[in-house]
Amino acid sequence: MPVHLVDHPLVHDALAELRDQRTTPDRFRRAATRISVLLVAEAMRDVPSTAVTVDTPLGPADGRIAGEIVVVPVLRAGLGMLDAVLDLVPRARVGHIGLQRDEMTAVASQYYAKLPPALEKSFVLMIDPMLATGGSAVAALDLLRTAGARDVRIVCIVAAPEGLAVVERHHPGVVVYTPVVDRGLNEHKFIVPGLGDFGDRLYGTL
Repeated sequence: MPVHLVDHPLVHDALAELRDQRTTPDRFRRAATRISVLLVAEAMRDVPSTAVTVDTPLGPADGRIAGEIVVVPVLRAGLGMLDAVLDLVPRARVGHIGLQRDEMTAVASQYYAKLPPALEKSFVLMIDPMLATGGSAVAALDLLRTAGARDVRIVCIVAAPEGLAVVERHHPGVVVYTPVVDRGLNEHKFIVPGLGDFGDRLYGTL
């Protein structure tokens, strides 16, 4: 399966707080930021970089700077992870993909897309907290591929085996970075045990 499990104690500490139904929106946002920083750092472990020389107060030193990076949150829940990525890579360019999932059919429909140019030369991180059926992920990946993206990775906070299988079938070269693969989906296509509706809990719209 196209999955890289991020098994870090601090990741799972933040995940436990996100899962807890008693977690208030303000605490939920902080935990989402904490876990996103750690997951994104792992997903970018082998990001292309360029050797540079910088001058310290005491002399020259060798260093490396990351190449061209584009981060694409899937709206709206993906916005809850965006600030964490930009804290790590302030000069990253940002695209947006808006997908609305029908609550009855679980089919995603696109309502917005704005992507930076030259994706074919960029390291692209697609961020979406929940990988459930895989329908939204595949629709977003289709858009990114059509726009020229070649090196794409997905970062999510909770995944279901059904969604991973769908991503693997349609985009076998894309790796998913997540701390956990839960049991599966219920009859309403929600991840079990999951953590509920990420966007509603993030924004207090329950």
